[in-house]
Amino acid sequence: MNMLKVNGQRLREDIEALSKIGRGESQGVYRTAFSDADMQARTWLKQRIADAKLDCHQDGAGNIFARLNWRDGNASVMAGSHIDSVPGGGYLDGALGVLAGLESLRRIQELGLKPRRPLESVAFSDEEGRFGGIFGSRALCGHLSPDDIHAARDLAGITLVDAMARQGLNAMDALSASRRADSIHGFIELHIEQGPILERQQLHLGAIEAIAGLYKWTVRLSGHAGHAGATPMDMRQDPFQGLAEFSTELPRILEEHGSPRSVATIGRVELFPGAANVVPSLAEFSLDVRDTDPEVLGLLGDAMRRVLSAIARRRQLMFEFDVLSEIEPVKCDTKVTQLIERTSRALGINSTRMASGAAHDTQIMASITPAGLIFIPSKGGRSHTPAEWSDWQDIENGANVLLNTLYQLANET
Repeated sequence: MNMLKVNGQRLREDIEALSKIGRGESQGVYRTAFSDADMQARTWLKQRIADAKLDCHQDGAGNIFARLNWRDGNASVMAGSHIDSVPGGGYLDGALGVLAGLESLRRIQELGLKPRRPLESVAFSDEEGRFGGIFGSRALCGHLSPDDIHAARDLAGITLVDAMARQGLNAMDALSASRRADSIHGFIELHIEQGPILERQQLHLGAIEAIAGLYKWTVRLSGHAGHAGATPMDMRQDPFQGLAEFSTELPRILEEHGSPRSVATIGRVELFPGAANVVPSLAEFSLDVRDTDPEVLGLLGDAMRRVLSAIARRRQLMFEFDVLSEIEPVKCDTKVTQLIERTSRALGINSTRMASGAAHDTQIMASITPAGLIFIPSKGGRSHTPAEWSDWQDIENGANVLLNTLYQLANET
Protein backbone atom coordinates (compact mmCIF):
# COMPACT_ATOMS: atom_id res chain seq x y z
CA MET A 1 0.00 0.00 0.00
CA ASN A 2 1.07 3.63 -0.42
CA MET A 3 2.30 4.87 2.93
CA LEU A 4 0.92 8.11 4.34
CA LYS A 5 3.21 10.89 5.58
CA VAL A 6 2.63 13.59 8.16
CA ASN A 7 3.40 17.25 7.54
CA GLY A 8 6.68 17.24 9.45
CA GLN A 9 7.17 21.00 9.44
CA ARG A 10 3.69 21.64 10.87
CA LEU A 11 4.21 19.00 13.56
CA ARG A 12 7.53 20.59 14.50
CA GLU A 13 5.93 24.03 14.72
CA ASP A 14 3.21 22.66 17.00
CA ILE A 15 5.76 20.96 19.27
CA GLU A 16 7.85 24.12 19.51
CA ALA A 17 4.80 26.31 20.19
CA LEU A 18 3.49 24.06 22.96
CA SER A 19 6.98 23.79 24.50
CA LYS A 20 6.95 27.53 25.23
CA ILE A 21 3.82 27.30 27.42
CA GLY A 22 4.90 26.93 31.03
CA ARG A 23 8.62 27.08 30.25
CA GLY A 24 10.66 28.25 33.25
CA GLU A 25 13.95 30.09 33.56
CA SER A 26 15.79 26.75 33.65
CA GLN A 27 14.16 25.92 30.27
CA GLY A 28 12.20 23.16 31.98
CA VAL A 29 8.44 22.90 31.42
CA TYR A 30 6.16 23.63 34.40
CA ARG A 31 2.70 22.44 33.34
CA THR A 32 1.49 20.43 36.31
CA ALA A 33 -2.10 19.25 36.05
CA PHE A 34 -4.79 21.93 36.38
CA SER A 35 -2.22 24.69 36.94
CA ASP A 36 -2.57 27.98 35.06
CA ALA A 37 0.08 26.85 32.55
CA ASP A 38 -1.76 23.56 31.99
CA MET A 39 -4.99 25.45 31.33
CA GLN A 40 -3.18 27.79 28.92
CA ALA A 41 -1.87 24.76 27.03
CA ARG A 42 -5.36 23.29 26.91
CA THR A 43 -6.73 26.51 25.42
CA TRP A 44 -3.94 26.47 22.81
CA LEU A 45 -4.71 22.84 21.92
CA LYS A 46 -8.41 23.51 21.53
CA GLN A 47 -7.60 26.35 19.15
CA ARG A 48 -5.35 24.07 17.07
CA ILE A 49 -8.20 21.56 16.86
CA ALA A 50 -10.57 24.31 15.75
CA ASP A 51 -8.03 25.58 13.20
CA ALA A 52 -7.98 22.08 11.69
CA LYS A 53 -11.79 22.12 11.46
CA LEU A 54 -12.01 18.98 13.59
CA ASP A 55 -14.66 18.42 16.22
CA CYS A 56 -13.45 19.29 19.74
CA HIS A 57 -14.83 17.63 22.86
CA GLN A 58 -13.89 17.92 26.54
CA ASP A 59 -15.21 15.33 28.97
CA GLY A 60 -15.83 15.60 32.72
CA ALA A 61 -12.25 14.64 33.59
CA GLY A 62 -10.88 17.47 31.46
CA ASN A 63 -9.69 15.11 28.72
CA ILE A 64 -9.60 16.96 25.37
CA PHE A 65 -10.51 15.15 22.15
CA ALA A 66 -10.10 16.01 18.49
CA ARG A 67 -12.57 14.00 16.41
CA LEU A 68 -12.76 13.18 12.71
CA ASN A 69 -15.90 11.73 11.11
CA TRP A 70 -17.42 11.37 14.55
CA ARG A 71 -20.53 9.21 14.63
CA ASP A 72 -22.19 8.30 17.91
CA GLY A 73 -22.54 4.55 18.26
CA ASN A 74 -19.58 3.76 15.98
CA ALA A 75 -16.45 2.49 17.70
CA SER A 76 -13.56 4.90 17.16
CA VAL A 77 -9.83 4.41 16.84
CA MET A 78 -7.98 6.65 19.27
CA ALA A 79 -4.45 8.02 19.58
CA GLY A 80 -3.05 10.29 22.25
CA SER A 81 -1.11 10.92 25.43
CA HIS A 82 -0.92 13.95 27.77
CA ILE A 83 0.27 17.57 27.83
CA ASP A 84 0.74 18.04 31.57
CA SER A 85 4.33 17.82 32.83
CA VAL A 86 6.38 17.14 35.92
CA PRO A 87 7.86 20.31 37.45
CA GLY A 88 10.82 21.31 35.28
CA GLY A 89 10.15 18.53 32.80
CA GLY A 90 10.95 18.11 29.12
CA TYR A 91 9.00 19.35 26.11
CA LEU A 92 8.33 15.99 24.40
CA ASP A 93 7.10 13.77 27.23
CA GLY A 94 3.41 13.26 26.48
CA ALA A 95 3.15 16.25 24.18
CA LEU A 96 4.62 14.28 21.27
CA GLY A 97 1.83 11.69 21.41
CA VAL A 98 -0.92 14.31 21.59
CA LEU A 99 0.40 16.45 18.75
CA ALA A 100 1.29 13.50 16.50
CA GLY A 101 -2.23 12.18 17.04
CA LEU A 102 -3.69 15.55 16.07
CA GLU A 103 -1.41 15.71 13.01
CA SER A 104 -2.54 12.22 11.97
CA LEU A 105 -6.18 13.29 11.96
CA ARG A 106 -5.34 16.45 10.02
CA ARG A 107 -3.47 14.52 7.33
CA ILE A 108 -6.23 11.95 6.89
CA GLN A 109 -8.74 14.79 6.55
CA GLU A 110 -6.57 16.80 4.15
CA LEU A 111 -6.02 13.79 1.91
CA GLY A 112 -9.76 13.25 1.69
CA LEU A 113 -9.51 9.72 3.07
CA LYS A 114 -12.62 8.08 4.47
CA PRO A 115 -11.73 5.35 6.97
CA ARG A 116 -14.45 2.98 8.09
CA ARG A 117 -14.27 4.13 11.70
CA PRO A 118 -14.24 7.53 13.40
CA LEU A 119 -10.88 8.78 14.63
CA GLU A 120 -10.00 10.52 17.89
CA SER A 121 -6.89 12.16 19.28
CA VAL A 122 -6.89 12.70 23.04
CA ALA A 123 -4.94 14.72 25.60
CA PHE A 124 -5.45 12.98 28.94
CA SER A 125 -5.52 14.91 32.24
CA ASP A 126 -2.91 14.53 35.00
CA GLU A 127 -0.90 11.65 33.62
CA GLU A 128 2.22 12.81 35.44
CA GLY A 129 0.82 12.47 38.91
CA ARG A 130 0.25 15.81 40.59
CA PHE A 131 -2.88 14.17 42.02
CA GLY A 132 -1.84 10.54 41.73
CA GLY A 133 -1.33 10.13 37.99
CA ILE A 134 -3.09 8.72 34.91
CA PHE A 135 -6.25 10.46 36.12
CA GLY A 136 -7.81 11.14 32.73
CA SER A 137 -7.37 7.63 31.33
CA ARG A 138 -8.58 6.10 34.60
CA ALA A 139 -11.70 8.26 34.35
CA LEU A 140 -12.29 7.26 30.72
CA CYS A 141 -11.94 3.57 31.59
CA GLY A 142 -14.28 3.82 34.58
CA HIS A 143 -11.58 3.17 37.19
CA LEU A 144 -12.41 6.12 39.46
CA SER A 145 -14.69 6.26 42.49
CA PRO A 146 -15.99 9.28 44.42
CA ASP A 147 -13.58 8.35 47.23
CA ASP A 148 -10.64 8.40 44.80
CA ILE A 149 -11.55 11.91 43.68
CA HIS A 150 -12.11 13.31 47.18
CA ALA A 151 -8.89 11.76 48.52
CA ALA A 152 -6.61 13.01 45.72
CA ARG A 153 -4.26 15.81 46.75
CA ASP A 154 -0.84 17.05 45.71
CA LEU A 155 2.36 17.29 47.76
CA ALA A 156 1.37 20.77 48.96
CA GLY A 157 -1.93 19.43 50.31
CA ILE A 158 -4.08 21.02 47.58
CA THR A 159 -6.98 18.73 46.74
CA LEU A 160 -7.94 17.73 43.22
CA VAL A 161 -11.45 19.03 43.94
CA ASP A 162 -10.12 22.50 44.82
CA ALA A 163 -7.58 22.64 41.99
CA MET A 164 -10.21 21.81 39.38
CA ALA A 165 -12.76 24.17 40.95
CA ARG A 166 -10.22 26.99 40.70
CA GLN A 167 -10.18 26.40 36.94
CA GLY A 168 -13.98 26.27 36.67
CA LEU A 169 -14.15 22.46 36.58
CA ASN A 170 -16.10 20.05 38.80
CA ALA A 171 -13.91 17.10 39.77
CA MET A 172 -16.92 14.86 40.39
CA ASP A 173 -17.83 15.23 36.70
CA ALA A 174 -14.89 12.88 36.05
CA LEU A 175 -17.24 10.03 36.96
CA SER A 176 -19.26 10.83 33.83
CA ALA A 177 -16.20 10.53 31.57
CA SER A 178 -16.23 6.72 31.44
CA ARG A 179 -16.66 5.12 28.02
CA ARG A 180 -18.06 1.72 27.13
CA ALA A 181 -15.45 -0.74 25.90
CA ASP A 182 -17.38 -1.20 22.65
CA SER A 183 -17.08 2.54 21.89
CA ILE A 184 -13.33 2.25 21.19
CA HIS A 185 -11.94 -0.13 18.57
CA GLY A 186 -8.30 0.46 19.49
CA PHE A 187 -5.82 2.86 21.09
CA ILE A 188 -2.24 3.80 20.14
CA GLU A 189 0.23 6.04 21.97
CA LEU A 190 3.44 7.50 20.56
CA HIS A 191 6.00 8.40 23.21
CA ILE A 192 9.67 9.08 23.67
CA GLU A 193 11.47 6.10 25.21
CA GLN A 194 12.73 8.00 28.29
CA GLY A 195 15.60 5.52 28.41
CA PRO A 196 18.80 4.67 26.49
CA ILE A 197 18.03 1.30 24.87
CA LEU A 198 17.02 2.36 21.34
CA GLU A 199 19.88 4.84 21.04
CA ARG A 200 22.39 2.31 22.38
CA GLN A 201 21.24 -0.29 19.84
CA GLN A 202 21.10 2.32 17.04
CA LEU A 203 17.44 1.59 16.39
CA HIS A 204 14.82 4.17 15.47
CA LEU A 205 11.59 2.71 16.84
CA GLY A 206 10.33 0.41 19.57
CA ALA A 207 7.13 -1.65 19.38
CA ILE A 208 6.20 -2.16 23.02
CA GLU A 209 5.18 -5.65 24.11
CA ALA A 210 4.58 -4.99 27.80
CA ILE A 211 4.44 -2.11 30.26
CA ALA A 212 5.91 -2.64 33.71
CA GLY A 213 3.75 -2.66 36.77
CA LEU A 214 5.02 -1.05 39.93
CA TYR A 215 4.52 -0.46 43.58
CA LYS A 216 5.64 2.58 45.54
CA TRP A 217 6.13 2.46 49.28
CA THR A 218 7.00 4.98 51.93
CA VAL A 219 9.21 3.02 54.33
CA ARG A 220 9.99 4.07 57.93
CA LEU A 221 12.77 2.69 60.09
CA SER A 222 12.52 4.01 63.65
CA GLY A 223 15.23 3.94 66.32
CA HIS A 224 16.37 6.31 69.07
CA ALA A 225 17.97 9.72 68.81
CA GLY A 226 21.26 10.25 70.60
CA HIS A 227 24.16 12.63 70.91
CA ALA A 228 26.61 12.22 68.02
CA GLY A 229 29.60 12.41 70.33
CA ALA A 230 28.34 10.77 73.50
CA THR A 231 26.56 7.70 72.09
CA PRO A 232 28.96 4.78 71.43
CA MET A 233 28.65 3.12 68.03
CA ASP A 234 27.79 -0.28 69.52
CA MET A 235 24.95 1.20 71.58
CA ARG A 236 23.17 3.05 68.77
CA GLN A 237 19.79 2.23 67.28
CA ASP A 238 20.47 4.22 64.12
CA PRO A 239 17.80 3.89 61.41
CA PHE A 240 20.05 5.42 58.78
CA GLN A 241 22.48 2.54 59.16
CA GLY A 242 19.54 0.20 58.59
CA LEU A 243 18.60 2.13 55.46
CA ALA A 244 22.21 2.04 54.22
CA GLU A 245 22.38 -1.72 54.73
CA PHE A 246 19.08 -2.23 52.92
CA SER A 247 20.26 -0.18 49.94
CA THR A 248 23.25 -2.48 49.50
CA GLU A 249 20.90 -5.48 49.55
CA LEU A 250 18.82 -4.30 46.59
CA PRO A 251 21.04 -5.78 43.82
CA ARG A 252 21.03 -9.18 45.55
CA ILE A 253 17.23 -9.12 46.01
CA LEU A 254 16.71 -8.28 42.33
CA GLU A 255 19.16 -10.97 41.21
CA GLU A 256 17.63 -13.71 43.37
CA HIS A 257 13.92 -12.88 43.06
CA GLY A 258 13.57 -10.62 40.00
CA SER A 259 13.98 -10.82 36.25
CA PRO A 260 16.23 -8.98 33.78
CA ARG A 261 13.49 -6.32 33.62
CA SER A 262 13.32 -5.77 37.40
CA VAL A 263 14.40 -2.42 38.84
CA ALA A 264 14.25 -0.92 42.33
CA THR A 265 14.90 2.69 43.32
CA ILE A 266 15.25 4.60 46.57
CA GLY A 267 14.67 8.12 45.28
CA ARG A 268 13.90 10.11 48.42
CA VAL A 269 15.39 9.93 51.93
CA GLU A 270 14.55 12.04 54.99
CA LEU A 271 16.24 11.79 58.38
CA PHE A 272 14.71 13.10 61.60
CA PRO A 273 15.44 15.22 63.53
CA GLY A 274 17.96 16.04 60.81
CA ALA A 275 20.71 17.69 62.85
CA ALA A 276 24.41 17.14 62.09
CA ASN A 277 25.25 16.29 65.69
CA VAL A 278 22.30 13.99 66.44
CA VAL A 279 21.97 10.27 65.72
CA PRO A 280 18.65 10.15 63.83
CA SER A 281 15.56 8.62 65.38
CA LEU A 282 13.76 8.04 62.08
CA ALA A 283 14.72 7.30 58.49
CA GLU A 284 11.86 7.66 56.01
CA PHE A 285 12.43 6.77 52.37
CA SER A 286 10.66 5.91 49.14
CA LEU A 287 10.91 2.52 47.46
CA ASP A 288 9.87 2.12 43.81
CA VAL A 289 9.93 -1.43 42.38
CA ARG A 290 8.98 -2.36 38.79
CA ASP A 291 8.69 -5.41 36.54
CA THR A 292 6.54 -6.55 33.62
CA ASP A 293 5.49 -9.80 35.35
CA PRO A 294 2.95 -9.59 38.21
CA GLU A 295 4.27 -12.80 39.80
CA VAL A 296 7.80 -11.39 39.87
CA LEU A 297 6.51 -8.15 41.43
CA GLY A 298 4.86 -10.21 44.17
CA LEU A 299 8.05 -12.16 44.85
CA LEU A 300 10.07 -8.95 45.03
CA GLY A 301 7.59 -7.39 47.45
CA ASP A 302 7.82 -10.40 49.77
CA ALA A 303 11.64 -10.34 49.62
CA MET A 304 11.80 -6.60 50.33
CA ARG A 305 9.64 -7.03 53.43
CA ARG A 306 11.69 -9.98 54.71
CA VAL A 307 15.00 -8.16 54.33
CA LEU A 308 13.72 -4.96 55.93
CA SER A 309 12.24 -6.94 58.85
CA ALA A 310 15.51 -8.82 59.38
CA ILE A 311 17.57 -5.62 59.34
CA ALA A 312 15.16 -3.98 61.78
CA ARG A 313 15.35 -6.92 64.21
CA ARG A 314 19.12 -7.09 64.09
CA ARG A 315 19.54 -3.35 64.65
CA GLN A 316 16.69 -3.03 67.19
CA LEU A 317 14.63 -0.80 64.91
CA MET A 318 10.94 -0.65 64.12
CA PHE A 319 9.94 -1.22 60.47
CA GLU A 320 6.67 -0.11 58.86
CA PHE A 321 5.59 0.99 55.41
CA ASP A 322 2.66 2.56 53.55
CA VAL A 323 1.67 1.60 50.01
CA LEU A 324 1.45 4.81 47.96
CA SER A 325 0.45 3.19 44.67
CA GLU A 326 0.22 -0.13 42.91
CA ILE A 327 -0.13 -0.53 39.14
CA GLU A 328 -0.48 -3.93 37.50
CA PRO A 329 1.79 -4.83 34.57
CA VAL A 330 0.05 -4.84 31.19
CA LYS A 331 0.76 -6.63 27.93
CA CYS A 332 0.08 -4.63 24.79
CA ASP A 333 -2.24 -6.15 22.22
CA THR A 334 -0.32 -8.63 20.06
CA LYS A 335 -2.10 -7.73 16.82
CA VAL A 336 -1.59 -4.00 17.33
CA THR A 337 2.09 -4.57 18.14
CA GLN A 338 2.50 -6.67 14.99
CA LEU A 339 0.78 -3.96 12.94
CA ILE A 340 3.21 -1.36 14.34
CA GLU A 341 6.13 -3.59 13.33
CA ARG A 342 4.78 -4.17 9.81
CA THR A 343 4.16 -0.46 9.36
CA SER A 344 7.66 0.36 10.54
CA ARG A 345 9.18 -2.10 8.03
CA ALA A 346 7.03 -0.72 5.21
CA LEU A 347 8.36 2.76 6.00
CA GLY A 348 11.97 1.50 6.09
CA ILE A 349 12.39 2.22 9.81
CA ASN A 350 14.42 -0.27 11.84
CA SER A 351 12.62 -1.32 15.00
CA THR A 352 12.64 -3.79 17.86
CA ARG A 353 10.21 -5.22 20.38
CA MET A 354 10.82 -4.02 23.91
CA ALA A 355 9.21 -3.34 27.26
CA SER A 356 8.39 -0.02 28.93
CA GLY A 357 9.63 0.52 32.46
CA ALA A 358 7.57 3.70 32.81
CA ALA A 359 3.80 3.87 33.27
CA HIS A 360 1.71 5.32 30.44
CA ASP A 361 -1.95 5.97 29.66
CA THR A 362 -1.74 2.93 27.35
CA GLN A 363 -1.48 0.81 30.50
CA ILE A 364 -4.97 1.92 31.53
CA MET A 365 -6.51 1.98 28.05
CA ALA A 366 -5.47 -1.65 27.56
CA SER A 367 -8.09 -2.61 30.15
CA ILE A 368 -10.95 -1.75 27.77
CA THR A 369 -9.55 -1.90 24.21
CA PRO A 370 -6.69 -3.39 22.15
CA ALA A 371 -3.81 -0.98 22.81
CA GLY A 372 -0.34 -0.40 21.41
CA LEU A 373 2.60 1.81 22.37
CA ILE A 374 5.32 3.18 20.07
CA PHE A 375 8.69 4.48 21.31
CA ILE A 376 11.20 6.70 19.54
CA PRO A 377 14.77 7.19 20.87
CA SER A 378 15.57 9.66 23.64
CA LYS A 379 18.98 11.29 23.33
CA GLY A 380 21.14 10.02 26.17
CA GLY A 381 18.06 8.36 27.64
CA ARG A 382 17.15 11.66 29.30
CA SER A 383 13.60 12.59 30.26
CA HIS A 384 11.76 14.61 32.93
CA THR A 385 14.51 17.21 32.52
CA PRO A 386 15.16 20.25 30.29
CA ALA A 387 17.86 18.11 28.60
CA GLU A 388 15.14 15.84 27.16
CA TRP A 389 15.20 15.78 23.35
CA SER A 390 14.87 13.52 20.33
CA ASP A 391 16.09 13.87 16.78
CA TRP A 392 13.51 15.50 14.50
CA GLN A 393 13.83 12.66 12.00
CA ASP A 394 12.98 10.15 14.73
CA ILE A 395 10.00 12.29 15.71
CA GLU A 396 8.75 12.35 12.13
CA ASN A 397 9.38 8.61 11.73
CA GLY A 398 7.35 7.87 14.85
CA ALA A 399 4.54 10.14 13.71
CA ASN A 400 4.42 8.40 10.31
CA VAL A 401 4.20 4.98 11.97
CA LEU A 402 1.42 6.29 14.21
CA LEU A 403 -0.46 7.80 11.24
CA ASN A 404 -0.37 4.63 9.16
CA THR A 405 -1.12 2.29 12.05
CA LEU A 406 -4.06 4.47 13.09
CA TYR A 407 -5.41 4.55 9.54
CA GLN A 408 -5.11 0.79 9.09
CA LEU A 409 -6.86 0.11 12.38
CA ALA A 410 -9.64 2.48 11.38
CA ASN A 411 -10.17 0.53 8.16
CA GLU A 412 -10.49 -2.90 9.81
CA THR A 413 -13.80 -4.56 9.12
